[in-house]
Amino acid sequence: MQNRAAALFTSEGFDLWDIYKEKSTITSITFDNKKIDKISTGIDEGTGLRALKNNKTLFAYTNSPEKEYEIAKTFVSNFNEKEINFSLITPDKIHPIKISPETVDINKKIDLLKKIDDRARAADDKIKQVTVTYSEKIQDIEIINDLGLYMKEKRIYTSLIIFIVGVDAGKIETAHSVISGLCGFEILDDKLIERKVDDIVKLVLQLLSTDKKIMGEMPVVISSEAGGTMIHEAVGHSLEADQVEKKLSIYNREMIGKKVASDVVSVIDDPTQPNKRGSYSFDDEGIKAVRKILIENGILKDFIYDRENALKHNVKSNGGGRRESYRFRPIPRMSNTYVISGKGNPDDLIKDTKKGLFVRKMGGGQVNTVTGEFIFDVKEGYIIEQGKITYPVRDATLLGKGSDVLFSIDAVCSDFGIDVGTCGKDGQGVPVSDGLPTLRIAKFLVGSK
Repeated sequence: MQNRAAALFTSEGFDLWDIYKEKSTITSITFDNKKIDKISTGIDEGTGLRALKNNKTLFAYTNSPEKEYEIAKTFVSNFNEKEINFSLITPDKIHPIKISPETVDINKKIDLLKKIDDRARAADDKIKQVTVTYSEKIQDIEIINDLGLYMKEKRIYTSLIIFIVGVDAGKIETAHSVISGLCGFEILDDKLIERKVDDIVKLVLQLLSTDKKIMGEMPVVISSEAGGTMIHEAVGHSLEADQVEKKLSIYNREMIGKKVASDVVSVIDDPTQPNKRGSYSFDDEGIKAVRKILIENGILKDFIYDRENALKHNVKSNGGGRRESYRFRPIPRMSNTYVISGKGNPDDLIKDTKKGLFVRKMGGGQVNTVTGEFIFDVKEGYIIEQGKITYPVRDATLLGKGSDVLFSIDAVCSDFGIDVGTCGKDGQGVPVSDGLPTLRIAKFLVGSK
């Protein structure tokens, strides 16, 4: 394969460069107020061109293929095009697609949304609103870079968002759940969906009937069902190399090899996990995806790098360069970020906790990556008394500092759970997942709204 823009970039002697081509087909169906509210489809296609020289980054994008060469000419002063043949590299089939979503009849998708609506409303008359959104994204990517690599990858995302509103005596409560992955329509398993709907309804009804609040410093047990939102926000972003480079992180390069957490804590970022929402075979700079050990038994081991920040740190990229689309330049981003499971049993951990808070579902939160300070909402929480989960509480918040929390984790269980979402940073959103086993934080400040 030959590319004239690439030939120009090669002749200029950039420190690094890449050409990112993308074509995405997106379909979305929203079922609301007992009917189809909106069906939308669209195609987005374009190319992003980036080059780096002497710590100066040039980036531009176009949705007109014929303009790629003209843009490349604005990047260079040397017009001596070198003819280079790039050999195609295709990814290993670690993210198999069983049922490509575009092959599924739209009426089947609509019927699925209606069944969800019916099941939720039939559960209790306090359920007043159900909104279900199905979406699919088929993304074809080509990447050419200065390493002489030419990659092609097809990424297929299938997602379902269920949002339920309950009302009782003027009180309104909401809950939601997301099913999503780098996979086909097979992810929308009937039994999984039914369980998700029932869990959301149960949570909404519980929130409507709960008034007990809780405050103070206490042990907090976070269930594997809560997902790894806290680790993603309070720890993960601080381990992205651009945050470190800009001194916007509580960590720095001199801390590699030093203790930053308790011995029972190990954190990984792994885009090679099959069919997870944050997975990929190559990152958006054409670097092969690898499993990254960020913290191992409490010791800081690595950061998440893209090529640009790896160059500044004089290391190799570990495949963490991601972008929302061809309109954005790549930056270091998490993919699937997990706390590795330990050996403990969740039931035994509860029995060992005489008094504290059990968190089954996390809500939203805010984090200052410079100081590590954060506040997270608890969507579903319960008081632990004498080693037993007792009554539910409402409007609890967790306040702390990421580094303190990591050192305060004194037990990590053998189970595991994940959550999915879209991570926002620098105006870009990328698909991610995060997870953890049931774990206990010995001292945590719990507040109440």
